[in-house]
Amino acid sequence: MQEQGEGSETEVTWEDQQNINKFGRLNNRFHELDDDIKIAKETDDNLEDASNELILTDEEVVRFQIGEVFAHVPKDEVESKIEQMKQVTTQKLEKLEEKESVLAQMAELKKILYGKFKDSINLEDD
Repeated sequence: MQEQGEGSETEVTWEDQQNINKFGRLNNRFHELDDDIKIAKETDDNLEDASNELILTDEEVVRFQIGEVFAHVPKDEVESKIEQMKQVTTQKLEKLEEKESVLAQMAELKKILYGKFKDSINLEDD
């Protein structure tokens, strides 16, 4: 919590402190979700690109990366593996939709805390 401006001294009750702590936890969760969503979208895009490249290839056996090693795998197996990976990524993206719920809870806490502390509290990301 940062003090800014010429705000008046308002007593911080136990309940206020709990709200401030909850806001901090929600803010951390929001940033974690944001990072996870970016990673999942990037993975989904990469899988889509790989799938498109696989469609364009004429070879029946292609190189498929497993960990740090490339293995020669039949094209059909790679296609099914990429589809499975895309489904897993899509499911992860659906689970990450709790971001909206976190934002709503943060907005409610901001309203409560700014209502009481006015400009004596800073809840914005800098």
